Amino acid sequence: MTTNEPVGAGDLDKGEAAALYRLMTWLSPAFPVGGFSYSSGIEWAVEAGDIVDTATLADWLDAMLSDGSGFCDATFLVHAYRAAEVAEETALSDVAELAAAFVPSRERQLETTSQGRAFIDIARAAWDADGLDAMVSACRAPLVYPVAVGVVAAMHGVPLAPTLHAFLHALVSNWISAASRLIPLGQTDSQRVLVRLEAAVAATADRALHATLDDLGSATFRADLASLRHETQYTRLFRS
Repeated sequence: MTTNEPVGAGDLDKGEAAALYRLMTWLSPAFPVGGFSYSSGIEWAVEAGDIVDTATLADWLDAMLSDGSGFCDATFLVHAYRAAEVAEETALSDVAELAAAFVPSRERQLETTSQGRAFIDIARAAWDADGLDAMVSACRAPLVYPVAVGVVAAMHGVPLAPTLHAFLHALVSNWISAASRLIPLGQTDSQRVLVRLEAAVAATADRALHATLDDLGSATFRADLASLRHETQYTRLFRS
C-alpha cells in the first residue's frame, strides 16, 4: 500500500479498531499525564549549546532513543506487558522495581513516576479493565510511565507491537515539542526532525521486542548529565 491509497473502514476489524482508538487516546498529547511539563534534560542541553538547530536536535534525540532512555523504557514496557498479560505478579513486580531503580536522576524519577501514576489513575477512572487493579497492586515500586503503559495495554488486550511503536512515537514527539519551545523551532522543522527519527523509532521498537532485561543499558552520558544539571539550572521552563 502506498501513502496515497485510501484505507477503508472495513480494513480494520472490531478489535483492531478498538486497539487503535485506545492507543491514539492514551498516547495523545491531550491525555492528561503532564508530559508537556518535562524536557528530559533537553532544556539544559539547549542552554549549554549542545542543541542549537534541527540537525543537533535530531542527533541528540537519536542517541537518547537508540542508546539511552528510549531503548530502556521500551524494554521495560515489553517486559511489563508480557508479565501482566499472563498475570505473572512476581515477574511484573520485579520489572517495576528495576525500572524505578534505573532512572538516572531525581528529576527524571519525578517525571516518569508522576506520569506513570497519572496514567494509572486515569485508566482506572475512565479505562478500567478486568485484572488491572490486581496487577497494579502486585507492584511494590511506584509504576514508572513505560511500565504503566505496558500494564494497561496488556489488560485491555491491545497488541504489544503497536503499543510499543505508539509509545516511542509519543516519547519522541514530546521531546521535540519541548525543544521546539526552547531552541525555538517552527512547526515544519519540528516535523522534519520527526521524519528523521522514524527509522530510529522502528529500529528501537524491534530491538526492545527481542531484548532481555540483561540487554538493558545506556551510553548517553551527556544526556544523563544534562538531566542532573537541570536540577540546578537557574532559569527553567520545564520540570526536568
